[in-house]
Amino acid sequence: MSEKTPAPEQAASSDGTNTASSSTASSDGTSTASSDVTTAADLDEQQALERWTALRDLVEADQRAYYEDDSPRSSDAEYDARMRELEALEAAHPGLRNPESPTQRVGGRAAAGFATVEHRERMLSLDNAFSSQDLAAWAVRVHRDLALADDARVDYLCEVKIDGLAIALTYERGRLVRGVTRGDGRTGEDVTANVRTIASIPHELAGDPADHPHLIEIRGEVFLGVEDFAALNASLVAAGQAPYANPRNTAAGSLRQKDPTVTASRNLQMYAHGVGALQWDEGEHTELDRQSAAYALFETWGVPVSPHNRVVQGLDGVEEMIEHFREHRHDIEHELDGIVVKVDELVHQRRLGATSRAPRWAIAFKYPPEEVNTRLLAIQVGVGRTGRATPYAVMEPVVVAGSTVRQATLHNQDVVRAKGVRIGDVVVLRKAGDVIPEILGPVAALADDGYPREDFVMPADCPECGTPLRPMKEADVDLRCPNAESCPAQVRGRVEHIGSRGGLDVEALGEVTAAALTQPFEPAEAPLRTEAGLFDLTIEQLVPIRVVVRDAETGIPKEFDGVGEAGEVTLADGSTMTAKVARPFQRVVAKTYPPGFEDASPAERRAAGVRKDFPVYGPSSAAQTLLDELEKAKGKDLWRVLVSLNVRHVGPVAARALAGWFGSVDAIRAATRDELAAVEGVGPTIADQVIAWFEVEWHREIVDRWAAAGVRMAQESDDSTPRTLDGLTIVVTGSLEGFTRDGAKEAILARGGKASGSVSKKTDYVVVGENAGSKETKARELGLTILDEAGFAELLASGPAAQEGPADDAE
Repeated sequence: MSEKTPAPEQAASSDGTNTASSSTASSDGTSTASSDVTTAADLDEQQALERWTALRDLVEADQRAYYEDDSPRSSDAEYDARMRELEALEAAHPGLRNPESPTQRVGGRAAAGFATVEHRERMLSLDNAFSSQDLAAWAVRVHRDLALADDARVDYLCEVKIDGLAIALTYERGRLVRGVTRGDGRTGEDVTANVRTIASIPHELAGDPADHPHLIEIRGEVFLGVEDFAALNASLVAAGQAPYANPRNTAAGSLRQKDPTVTASRNLQMYAHGVGALQWDEGEHTELDRQSAAYALFETWGVPVSPHNRVVQGLDGVEEMIEHFREHRHDIEHELDGIVVKVDELVHQRRLGATSRAPRWAIAFKYPPEEVNTRLLAIQVGVGRTGRATPYAVMEPVVVAGSTVRQATLHNQDVVRAKGVRIGDVVVLRKAGDVIPEILGPVAALADDGYPREDFVMPADCPECGTPLRPMKEADVDLRCPNAESCPAQVRGRVEHIGSRGGLDVEALGEVTAAALTQPFEPAEAPLRTEAGLFDLTIEQLVPIRVVVRDAETGIPKEFDGVGEAGEVTLADGSTMTAKVARPFQRVVAKTYPPGFEDASPAERRAAGVRKDFPVYGPSSAAQTLLDELEKAKGKDLWRVLVSLNVRHVGPVAARALAGWFGSVDAIRAATRDELAAVEGVGPTIADQVIAWFEVEWHREIVDRWAAAGVRMAQESDDSTPRTLDGLTIVVTGSLEGFTRDGAKEAILARGGKASGSVSKKTDYVVVGENAGSKETKARELGLTILDEAGFAELLASGPAAQEGPADDAE
């Protein structure tokens, strides 16, 4: 992310099991400095699992909002604290670490509307440092892993951390052929047409074509300059439109425009900051020994590189650059939120390697966020998809880090109490990472300013359905609405999740549509009581709907501002407000005079000041579009259906594993706990949740009605593919020329094998490609059969018989 106030139900609980001191508490009740508090190692397995699950859900929600929606919901500081706590929990309780964990992968997925492209080499994230001590600890690890003497001086390449969107530019024989966003680090969005509109990105590399690589992937950051951002917002305000919140998300949204002319109008820029895949023709070519040398080469080719980069010796030089830009943070052409520090020598980078999500040879030092004061006017409560009831602050509007802030999450009643805030207080508000607001606490010096104060009292009942709130587990701090079946807020959240990119990816099924189907202003009876009826919807049900437009962050109604229609909405505290009301499936088909003036004479209308502007509504194409997209969604892959069932903990990784292993919903439903837990990427926790989900009658109704409506409930099988790998466990590591990572996995699964992500004594074969790393080393230590790509192809075609003979074909 830099990576981002979660939706009401996405806030982490504060259960007294923090892994750090309360002296610098973050807004989810966790803290960031060590002290006399419970650590991850002090938790028993159940406590650790519950805390890990809450944090995992938060981080995944943050990643979706930041990477996919270009609309961050949490601050950098909150996100970073959660990731560090996840890492601490997994270190203390190794059983929690699995492929589904955010600590093991890069966040984000490709956006709808763009083709997806697999990166030739992974685009990783960066680990973070928040203090000189963190930075020094990283440098110590670098020295240790490189076996350097304590007094050895390492050359560090320091770069300002651009708050933009990562991009990979592929040049073949000097010509730009593709531009791809980072996505999830393995696949990204093909935005080539939009990239070509960015003036600073050359379509052809400068210099002698003979000096260009056969192929090179130049990685960089697309950004919108501070002055250009200000000018864009000024033009929007002049046109009567709302300004954008920040340059980073404006740049990301601009690059993801389906119309390249919109991208071209935004004056985006790019600075290169790395090399991905690199292939030279045979013969003499430029040998790169340092990353700074690569940057110098880029400049000769006309590829822009940040003018602020420096190569320094040792940490003293790094600290000097950090302090310089701490003081001059707002003096350069783009937003920045820290300094990236890299080991400059490429041979050292190769020796240091990477984890599953970040290189060990680089780290991002993050600056602290900016802070302002404002008045806390009210604390409201929202309910989300999982039933969690979350307080959020309503504040006097205040400008912080370039945008106006009115609301911020407060996570749960214990966090409100821990922060010591009361309604009426002047509070310290920060926009961590210059993006998302969080309340740190009250301004003590203004506690007696004469403004009335009121303590916050958590409501006893769900503000959405009136069901009494309660903890769902013993010692659970968060209060939830147990009415999962018919609480409108929970149904709304689940329906929206079904339409998400990780679910059935139904573009027309977004936030407003989900609210219209489950919580309409009119008619009185919602078209969907639960998601079971989603695929039975009709035009007749959709067209009459009117819906209150709600804030994406808090779920509360948006105030009426004279645009569209108005409706009186009752809030949780019994008060009413005039809110915006939309007709998502209707359009204006005619305009007529208001009632009583249809037959009046022109003179009577003029005398009354009446004009022909009373709208008449009729069906729009939106209703049919939704039904058409739902019809297409019926044929989506089984794993997407499993994600869309909203089974707790079953995300895309676990869903793919279940779909690949069992092949159908019926088989999963009939499986025992042990059979489910044995699947790679599932385990006992997810197995328990799957079994518990199918024990609920209305859950089974969802499956039955979807199946009756034609939703695919089984994996498509291809009987023409021989099951040559039945019962075999195969690990693929490194890069293969003829297979993508997912392609190799699918090839194994299609032939009855198990595609494992880890090497153990139970592994039958280890397929080794380029840059295989530690898995190859472990395989050799265990004496396992190792295959190169040719051996893998033979294994797929003919099974184990093809491998009789020398065991190690990779030598």
